[in-house]
Amino acid sequence: MRFRIRPTETSFYDLFSELAGHLVGGANLLAQMLDSDTDKAALAEQMREAEHQADETTHKIVKRANSSFITPFDREDIYRLASDLDDVMDFMEETVDLIGLYELGELPADFAPQVEVLQRATQLTAEAMPRLRTMKDLDEYWIEINRLENQGDKSYRRAVAKLFSGSYKSLEVLKLKDIVDSLEHAIDALESVANTVEQIAVKES
Repeated sequence: MRFRIRPTETSFYDLFSELAGHLVGGANLLAQMLDSDTDKAALAEQMREAEHQADETTHKIVKRANSSFITPFDREDIYRLASDLDDVMDFMEETVDLIGLYELGELPADFAPQVEVLQRATQLTAEAMPRLRTMKDLDEYWIEINRLENQGDKSYRRAVAKLFSGSYKSLEVLKLKDIVDSLEHAIDALESVANTVEQIAVKES
């Protein structure tokens, strides 16, 4: 086991938990966009604010890493984990923004499974962040995220196949393909978070 002096302050762990919490909120807002009766403009504004808050938390993590003499784990891993988490929020915000720009009042039901994967994966990520303090019981987290990513891939392929089935007009296909791609990117980014957590845990074990 590698010897490491760990700082007693807990701000890094708190900030990572805070950032993951923003992702949970973003995924829930995204889920509300699937309801044709919701005020999508209001939801888009809430998502922009959530993305801004996530950016602020990311900047706090980077600033703390730059100013701390001792960090709880490698500085490069802190930067990577913060960036990976922020990427998830960026892709979710992109999805919501595209829905508004394309003026899509209703999304295909085939998109719902991907959003459900995002909701579950962000919740698991938020639950995993506090465990960085001890680096214990994290293996179940990245294993489940990998399973969810595979599930998301299958949902993505089914959704794309439906888009090109002839049921939609050409312009609709282009718009909806952008949406489903952004959802897929968000899921992939969550897998990157889990992979980074796994790498950190292996280094620290």
